[in-house]
Amino acid sequence: MAKIELSTIINATIETVFNLSRNIDIHLLSTHQTNEKAIAGRTSGLIELNETVTWRGNHFGIYQNHKSLISEMVFPTYFVDEMTEGSFKSFRHEHFFEFENGNTVMKDTIFYETPFGIFGRFFDALILKNYMTSFIKKRNEIIKELAENPQ
Repeated sequence: MAKIELSTIINATIETVFNLSRNIDIHLLSTHQTNEKAIAGRTSGLIELNETVTWRGNHFGIYQNHKSLISEMVFPTYFVDEMTEGSFKSFRHEHFFEFENGNTVMKDTIFYETPFGIFGRFFDALILKNYMTSFIKKRNEIIKELAENPQ
């Protein structure tokens, strides 16, 4: 199982960062490069505990669907989205939020498994892990920008 860990320091309240992180519209804004759309379940606004969203986006030249369930949530410090349908063998994204020294520290921990055995692991090592890390970093940059510069 692959694991990605990221940490982003944001000069904003924990509630602001938490809500931006679970906002469907913000996710769409941060994924314009993949032409991502929310096509089923919660398709705009703040996703809540036990709600689902199905994303459709172009990754590696192929349109793919990814359905996620918000399986855990403790406002405003933690939530988890888990894939229930999609291209991964398994996918779990844990979102942690801590308020420290006047800033919110947003931590992402992502666990995933690729299908196709050794070929999937090879693809992950060569391409996918870097792609996923960059994808989440871009999302976090948008959240940081909007939280620190509300307009």
